[in-house]
Amino acid sequence: MAKQKASAGTPATVALTAAGLPFALHPYDHDPAAASYGLEAAEALGVEAERVFKTLLADTEIGLVVGVVPVTGLLDLKALASAVGAKRATMADPAVAERRTGYVVGGISPIGQKTRHTTVVDETAQLFDTVFVSGGKRGLDIELAPDALVQATGGTFAAIAKETA
Repeated sequence: MAKQKASAGTPATVALTAAGLPFALHPYDHDPAAASYGLEAAEALGVEAERVFKTLLADTEIGLVVGVVPVTGLLDLKALASAVGAKRATMADPAVAERRTGYVVGGISPIGQKTRHTTVVDETAQLFDTVFVSGGKRGLDIELAPDALVQATGGTFAAIAKETA
């Protein structure tokens, strides 16, 4: 995986390029009727869904927090709160998430957000050489090493995902 130019021009690709972190862009045809943006990306890109991560924002008493978890699971709000030293966390309002990140729901990247937030990446990302996250718009994923993701976001790893019911 070579360093790329920010050809897609999203804040995420610009931030990765500026940081000198290697990444690969993976555009795909987004279907607006898709029930799950993340599972759609995994299928369209032909990669294991466990390697594709979604970006979710939670509201805590210390402010908005970003949780990055596999698209095959759910964000464990209690675990996320604990990971950042908060008492509790609730899902952020989608309109607030869009305003604070500069991205639209379904295309929120953990990288290059308008406002930098405390970020926690589920520890399962470390099981893979590379993972996929939104590139900052629907139909664009970025592939990068888990350590590069944490470096780009100033984040940490923690167990914040739970299995779907």
